[in-house]
Amino acid sequence: MRVLVVGSGGREHALCWAIAASPICDKVYCAPGNAGIAQVAECVSIAADDIDGVVKYASDSKIDFVVVGPEGPLVSGLVDRLKAAGIKAFGPSAAAAQLEGSKGFMKDLLAANNVPTAWYKRFTDATEAKKFVREKGAPIVVKADGLAAGKGVTVCTTVAQAEAAIDAAMTAKEFGAAGNELVIEECMEGEELSYFVLSDGFATLSLGGAQDHKAVFDGDKGPNTGGMGAYSPAPVLDAALEERILREIIKPTLRGMAAIGAPFKGVLFCGLMITKTGPKVIEYNVRFGDPECQTLMMRLKSDILPALIATADEQLEHVDLRWKDEAALLVVMAANGYPGAYKKGSVIEGLDAASAIEGAQVFHAGTKSDTKDGKAVITAQGGRVLGIAATGKSVSDAHALAYKAVDAIRWPDGFCRRDIGWRAISREKSASSAL
Repeated sequence: MRVLVVGSGGREHALCWAIAASPICDKVYCAPGNAGIAQVAECVSIAADDIDGVVKYASDSKIDFVVVGPEGPLVSGLVDRLKAAGIKAFGPSAAAAQLEGSKGFMKDLLAANNVPTAWYKRFTDATEAKKFVREKGAPIVVKADGLAAGKGVTVCTTVAQAEAAIDAAMTAKEFGAAGNELVIEECMEGEELSYFVLSDGFATLSLGGAQDHKAVFDGDKGPNTGGMGAYSPAPVLDAALEERILREIIKPTLRGMAAIGAPFKGVLFCGLMITKTGPKVIEYNVRFGDPECQTLMMRLKSDILPALIATADEQLEHVDLRWKDEAALLVVMAANGYPGAYKKGSVIEGLDAASAIEGAQVFHAGTKSDTKDGKAVITAQGGRVLGIAATGKSVSDAHALAYKAVDAIRWPDGFCRRDIGWRAISREKSASSAL
């Protein structure tokens, strides 16, 4: 089987890495890929959002199965176009991808199906939005309705901060068209959880939970990012909570999507807040999370490819997945200045040394193979550049091994958080001291 993965980030590297290990996969291609992906797949110079280019390449190259990584091409209808061309693909239709493509659509769907979430209101006028904020007070959350590369959400601790966030989105157009409409909602308190299921429109298959770190600096300080690290499994997710999430949140959402003629087929990533009264939806994503995907692929014992194909074929009820009895943790290394302005082109060294550490794996997110002074090098080309993952018997063990690999990398122009997994590690230490 010839498989094409669409995307160029750490999520796509992890998917290519896992798919390449499948005995039913003859060759993996990736459009456009990156320097790390090139080690396990053939990279082709087609941008992930070049819908026409991807469809043409898949047709001309006789690709059997396409796995779409990022949200942009899904919202733009890539899976619909591939299906029309007779090419099987993993991912939701454009209609179903609205769950991520429009926060307002998502919130309205949840409200219509009695799915627990924060109270909210939608706005297309900045003056009315500010009036609502002053009525509700702070803390409050301001969200750009459309896709904003993980940067369209502002958790505001004061009314003034919320008004500034409204101006940034609607007046300064910091998020482009994504900020033409805003969703303003309750700031929920609790512990965050990322929960994943595969859905073929009818059956579901749990992929379990993970927890990530959105803030850029240690101690969960600084602006939000696309994710500075993650770990799996999530200690907060026990069997009782998972059953409740499926019953009260996932299944009603999927029934609601089917009822409006947009059945969901793909991976559904539910961002949850575990509040005092139970789980509530923060957001839905219609693709694997990055960096959570890397931790899931590190823990998976089963072949992922048959599960992805069964999702596309509406045969998910016949699939079972096995998981390692281990924890996985990933540390993101980002370019200095991220999530603000950063420079491209700095050289990264020590990648082979990091990869040689048993139990560790280096996933590339924003890298490029280059030549400097006549020597082959890897250079940084993005904000989040590398994901250093490791497995261990506990989150503490995985943490120690991942940072050992991080410390083998020589990249003065990059940085990382040093406290990934702190909440789970604190739980493990408390449980150990109680014995």
